[in-house]
Amino acid sequence: MTHPIKVTVNGTTHHDEVDSRLTLADFLRERLRLTGTHLGCEHGVCGACTVILDGAAVRSCLMLAVQADGSELETVESLASEDGELGTLQQAFKDNYALQCGFCTSGFLMSVTAALREGPVRDEVTAREVLSGNICRCTGYQGLVRAVLDASG
Repeated sequence: MTHPIKVTVNGTTHHDEVDSRLTLADFLRERLRLTGTHLGCEHGVCGACTVILDGAAVRSCLMLAVQADGSELETVESLASEDGELGTLQQAFKDNYALQCGFCTSGFLMSVTAALREGPVRDEVTAREVLSGNICRCTGYQGLVRAVLDASG
């Protein structure tokens, strides 16, 4: 069974007809070709698929595309400027060596973006809390913590 949906992704409105079982992650990657949203565990544990839905960080692998009907979404592609210049948080990740293989990076960026919109992160304990919903197998987290604190500035 298919359903019509209308979603605004990174400022652009999309109308589509989607299967009932299509996940939001697959919709973003396969239909809209926004491949910055990564699929890791597909169980909502790793955080690689994190996007911002109506202002809140959500796991797009756990949501169906039909559930996003009428919503506003932001993906990692929205963070850089149109000319490709890195956003503040992306630059902080680069400056603090907060990424290695890059697979988890988009999920971290989106989770941290949502958290920073709620207010500044002032200490390492809070930074670790912000990062705790995402898993990285490469960095050891020190660079990530520094990047969050740097971006929160």
